[in-house]
Amino acid sequence: QNLSGIPSQENREISTYLWWMKRIPSQLCLKERTDFKFPWKRDNNTPIQMTQGTCYHHLILQQISNLFNTEESRAAWNNTLLDQLLSRLHHSLEQLWKQMDKDNLACPYWETVVRKYFQGIHRYLKGKEYSLCAWEVVRVKIGECLSLM
Repeated sequence: QNLSGIPSQENREISTYLWWMKRIPSQLCLKERTDFKFPWKRDNNTPIQMTQGTCYHHLILQQISNLFNTEESRAAWNNTLLDQLLSRLHHSLEQLWKQMDKDNLACPYWETVVRKYFQGIHRYLKGKEYSLCAWEVVRVKIGECLSLM
């Protein structure tokens, strides 16, 4: 188990789907990279952050689902793999929701932080006109994000 209460196996499965979705070599997109300033670093977890890990993880997975469940995403990715990714995200979100409901968790601070982080990703994609390289940069960053949770 990781800090969020979701088995690390589920994060690995989501990361695996992201890896399978790769369409172009990442090195072709090096000039497109940007720092989205991920708001959580594994080495600075405080007790408060750890108790809110389930809520935080739910927010991150919900935003990842929202990001990939768009027309622009459907145009960029293999739809079979995309559907598998979205299905795995949905399953993980259901598990997290049950845990949050049971523990009566709410995390308004993290809602704001996570929303701002993903707004930056949406702005980046729009600014790059949803190019394959922009999506590749985002795909890699989302994978990194999952590895920190």
